[in-house]
Amino acid sequence: MERTSMPEGFDAGDTAFVLTSAALVMLMTPGLAFFYGGMVRVKSVVNMLLMSFISLGIVSVLWVAYGYSLAFGEDVGGHGLLGDLSNVGMSGISDTTLTGSIPVLAFAVFQMMFAVITPALISGAIADRAKFGAWMLFVALWVTVVYFPVAHWVWQSDGWIFKLGVKDFAGGTAVHINAGMAALGALLVLGNRVGFKRESMRAHSLPLVMLGSGLLWFGWFGFNAGSALAANGTASVAFLNTQVAAGAGMIGWLVWERVRKGGFTSLGAASGAVAGLVAITPACAVVNTWGAIAIGIIAGVVCAWAVSLKDRFGYDDSLDVVGVHAVGGFVGTLLIGVFDLTDGLVAGAGGGQLLKQAIGAFAVAAYSLALSWLLVKVIDVTIGFRVRRSDEVTGVDQILHTESAYNFGTVTAYEAPFGTTDEEAHRPAVQQWAGGTYNGPSTH
Repeated sequence: MERTSMPEGFDAGDTAFVLTSAALVMLMTPGLAFFYGGMVRVKSVVNMLLMSFISLGIVSVLWVAYGYSLAFGEDVGGHGLLGDLSNVGMSGISDTTLTGSIPVLAFAVFQMMFAVITPALISGAIADRAKFGAWMLFVALWVTVVYFPVAHWVWQSDGWIFKLGVKDFAGGTAVHINAGMAALGALLVLGNRVGFKRESMRAHSLPLVMLGSGLLWFGWFGFNAGSALAANGTASVAFLNTQVAAGAGMIGWLVWERVRKGGFTSLGAASGAVAGLVAITPACAVVNTWGAIAIGIIAGVVCAWAVSLKDRFGYDDSLDVVGVHAVGGFVGTLLIGVFDLTDGLVAGAGGGQLLKQAIGAFAVAAYSLALSWLLVKVIDVTIGFRVRRSDEVTGVDQILHTESAYNFGTVTAYEAPFGTTDEEAHRPAVQQWAGGTYNGPSTH
């Protein structure tokens, strides 16, 4: 087989690094599925897993069909709003076409994985109550009219947010604020779950939550360090800052939890780490290690506080997408204006960068909230987005997928103390699992 001759400037090491990073980012979507799947009740686990996994299918196809071209094609009209369709079906791009030191195809597949996970993040806000077919349609429409244009604004050199000078190294605006505000728009249309604030809606499996958060943490190194698009010093800075911010976020959340609730929880540890990862994403290459630690701690505390607001204001953000991703994205994006080594307040450069960061963050937030609300509303009015009340009570796994995550008939759910009768031994297990609910560890 004849080998393709690569043009001058190609770097095999950088290419291998970016492709490996793309694989790590791909792993984050199954990781997210486990993270969310552990946080829902037993009767919704399969549905929650699939709402993340389906994004791998839908978005991957749409990305090569036209998504890459809309996001990274030449700007239409010179307004920095949308790319053209010159690369539809990846036309005009060969295996020897380079961007920097890597093939454009390597860059495209790396960015594909960002596009895949972003709508999957939204799903946690509407757990337990969405029709799966409606969700599939929403994912296809949302990436087309929201994600692809926003990616162009933020990351393409002729995008209006990029040209404004807003710094977003790996997706604080395009991914996390975008997904978090879309989640808010979706839940405002669909409303609260049946039994919200009246019934226990605790996480059914903390081991799954911890496994999912670990996979997310692992994949995040590809997410952030890979955004350097080269195996260089910038990637090293991003990698180190990602690790310490996640650790600091975990500590910040747990301290808040201990002060406010009197104890440390595994769910809080996992959520705090994710909050730190979200916040450091836009800033990982522009702050030093101390700045990363500060961002992580602040994000852990602020996101933990933000999550507590849903009970006060009565909106059912099922798995805290708004509190962690939207709020964490805002924290990291705005704190670039404070801790940036060249343009931040700490560096003595004034507030100009902070203002730019705020403009970019709020513009993405407003656009995503408005368009996402409209998309969910249109789908709900036309084909229906929310399942029937009786189906929600029964459980979406059985109704929508004719499956269940666990076969309880072959699992011993409870070990009785010595000396109890058979009837007494089985009663707690029946009480726990009856109706597909689990009265186990608490969510936030």
